[in-house]
Amino acid sequence: MTAQIDLFAAAPALMKSWMAVSIAAAASLEPRLIELVKIRASQINGCANCINMHTAEARQQGESEQRIYLLSAWRDAPCYADRERAALGWTEALTRLSEGHMQAAATEALRAHFTDEEQVKLTMMINVINGWNRFAVGFGLWIEPEAAKAPQPAEAA
Repeated sequence: MTAQIDLFAAAPALMKSWMAVSIAAAASLEPRLIELVKIRASQINGCANCINMHTAEARQQGESEQRIYLLSAWRDAPCYADRERAALGWTEALTRLSEGHMQAAATEALRAHFTDEEQVKLTMMINVINGWNRFAVGFGLWIEPEAAKAPQPAEAA
């Protein structure tokens, strides 16, 4: 891992908790949907580290190259299911809060395709990936996907 600061050494207890929330959120819904959400938020936030990592993870989950490449234009691409579109719309609405009020339409689609529990889980995942984007962009984090799967140092575990 390269970064301007080692997050896990600088704040080990807090980062351990953050990692636990990240893992729980990522496991809370379908893996391929979670990866699409992570990639889309990371595209919006310009996080090269997370785009690199989550496109690799999406491929490992069986996601197609076509769907990965078209993700930034998901509204116009016919290859996404309505549930995925609802999740992507909600991702954009929450990731772009400062750009305007997109929540009404996104909320309507979200409620049509996700239970209340799933809405909370998805919202937590969107918050988590936006947080990771800010760590990565803010501190110049770059980690290769293979290295992310390696065991964490003892102080981070």
